[in-house]
Amino acid sequence: MGLNSANKIETNKYELEISVDKDKFAEAVDKAFKKNAKRINVPGFRRGKAPRSVIEKLYGEGIFYEDAVNSLYPQAYEEAVKEAGIEPVDRADIEVVDISKEKGVTFKAKVTVKPDVELGEYKGLKAVKKVYTVSDDEVNHELEHVRERNARIITVEDRAAQKGDIAVIDYEGFLDGKPFKGGKAEKQELELGSGTFIPGFEDQIIGHKIGENFEINVTFPENYHSKELAGKPAVFKIVLHELKVRELPELDDEFAKDVSEFDTLDEYKADIKKRIQEAKDKRSETEVEDALVEQIIGSMKAEIPEVMFERAIDNMVNDFNYRLQMQGMNLKTYLHYAGMEMDEFRKTFREQAERQVKMRLALEKIVANEKFEVTDEDLDAEYKKLAGQYGIDAEKIKNIINADDLKKDIAVNKAIDFVRDNAVITEEAATEETHKHDDSESKDKKDSKVTKASKDSKAKTEKKTTRKTKKDSSDKE
Repeated sequence: MGLNSANKIETNKYELEISVDKDKFAEAVDKAFKKNAKRINVPGFRRGKAPRSVIEKLYGEGIFYEDAVNSLYPQAYEEAVKEAGIEPVDRADIEVVDISKEKGVTFKAKVTVKPDVELGEYKGLKAVKKVYTVSDDEVNHELEHVRERNARIITVEDRAAQKGDIAVIDYEGFLDGKPFKGGKAEKQELELGSGTFIPGFEDQIIGHKIGENFEINVTFPENYHSKELAGKPAVFKIVLHELKVRELPELDDEFAKDVSEFDTLDEYKADIKKRIQEAKDKRSETEVEDALVEQIIGSMKAEIPEVMFERAIDNMVNDFNYRLQMQGMNLKTYLHYAGMEMDEFRKTFREQAERQVKMRLALEKIVANEKFEVTDEDLDAEYKKLAGQYGIDAEKIKNIINADDLKKDIAVNKAIDFVRDNAVITEEAATEETHKHDDSESKDKKDSKVTKASKDSKAKTEKKTTRKTKKDSSDKE
């Protein structure tokens, strides 16, 4: 096997001519014969017993060529790409240009490759680091979330429905006096005031008592996902079966013991404050890195193949679908309820995909410029880190995440560290506007560094930072 030539035929596109000698080709043809002989019917012979020469005479000399080429191509192509020193970003278009027992096989591969990248200055960049603090309100806000997660659900019977109640209802919807598809359910739990149902639906249940049968009148929103219902008035017949409320636990030392490892509420609140601060510090670091990367991308010059953006969008769509499946849904159902076509949905990822691809290319260029190397110790440390994040044995995660891909990620992260370490960073207190509490700040955010290999792996899981409640506490939910 060998590379005959590698010619750049247009921007980011190469044509490789690859040959496999007659001996290796003959060996591959023989393997193809042995693999397929039993499938071929030859008059006068039992299946699998006809000589190869007879089969070739009957069906043509090239009957086994396709299988032979398919078995030879992957290795031949991989070796040719390595010899040519190119990095393909898409599948190659293959064309067999010559094939015979006497000469072997020669084929051409047209392949799209990573673009040449020209960077501006990436040392001495300037960025502002916002310094965030944690207020008592934010700690109390998080405490309320924990209380809600540990609330007891109790039934109420002696009053009418109120906002915040969980109503258990039967309902059936009618358009012009006729029931419509998807408009009926039994024993449906609905939190009144949650905005789960269309406007006006929940409000009209408030004030009714258990056992009542009544009707409510609503109008579907103009932008409702079902075109048959959008903008139309409807009548729903309701049966109110049950009312429930959430009973929140008292905020005291016993509560702290139930939901955490701490003995007092003050200790637990201090831990919450510490975790929120850590999340904010992480956010601050991420903002600095993002600002630096934006400057690098802004001065970068490269003609990026469209296929690189499309592949990035593919990965984002697949990841989105995976997360939907974890919630018992799928992408097809989501798009139906969102009233979107796939093309429209993919466009929502375009800006993010462009930034991701440009960032990766820029950082890989810095890796090359600075000649960063990844040691075995670096690789082992990253595997251990990922194993801890995903709760998977380190040896198992090595089978999931390819070492070469992970090495590239580690090198890219070294580039981010290099840019940050060589930047001029000034600190300033966060303003009131940027200092507002974000619920997600009490949860760990994903590492801002580029970890493509780990994101593409099967080891996808959500790391929770709020402490697990003890069993007796979780049983209350």
